[in-house]
Amino acid sequence: MKLKIITRRLFVTAFTLLIAQVGVAEDKKQKPLRALLITGGCCHNYIFQSKALIDGVAKHAKVDWTVINEGGKGTKAMIPLYKNPNWAKGYDVVVHNECFANTSDKAYVQSVTKAHEAGVPAVVIHCAMHTYRASSFDDWRKFLGVTSKRHEHQSTYSVKKVIKNHPILKGMPDDWKTPKDELYVIEKLWPNAKALATSVSERDKKEHAVIWTHQYGKARVFGTTYGHSDATFKDPVFIGYVSRGLLWAAGRLDTEE
Repeated sequence: MKLKIITRRLFVTAFTLLIAQVGVAEDKKQKPLRALLITGGCCHNYIFQSKALIDGVAKHAKVDWTVINEGGKGTKAMIPLYKNPNWAKGYDVVVHNECFANTSDKAYVQSVTKAHEAGVPAVVIHCAMHTYRASSFDDWRKFLGVTSKRHEHQSTYSVKKVIKNHPILKGMPDDWKTPKDELYVIEKLWPNAKALATSVSERDKKEHAVIWTHQYGKARVFGTTYGHSDATFKDPVFIGYVSRGLLWAAGRLDTEE
């Protein structure tokens, strides 16, 4: 394991973590996936979540990780990574687990979405859905495959499979309940998005997609709105379907339904 920590002014910390993990789900002859994890912002324990995700995915896949944690702990940031027009070059998949709701610069946001539209696969987790929420344009939402601007209270939510035999959901119990987490209100499922699983609001009984797949331009996108709490990142069911979602996005999981 190689760990490089760079401390910036205003307590903004950027770190790059390169780690080769040997898992059990992929052919040993396959090269490890090259994954970029972008994280940071408000409201969540991103240091813990990053480690839990990397350790958990290692049980399912071989991945070389680069982790970028920039922008501090607020709701508004334009992180240095995206100043490089080739920021995603060389990666097989990018994982977005950041939370910057009040960033709304269109050119900045498009510097992210253009890379994915051109073909870089992605995984989007929890508050990535509320990142750039303040923007008046839909570029980020079109990339995600969902529009969400608010969430409901924390609870243990039952998860219902919509496409029961989808390989991403393999091994998920039919009666799985989340650890304490937030249910995101999905206002819109974009045309190329397909819900794999849903949960029901305890307030108004409306059903919302919580796991989905999406085609954005040339890129596959896998998403889940769960992932608020440390307990969720400790849950093997959550880590399992996120790991398979990552493999699916990168084109290394069977797509038969």
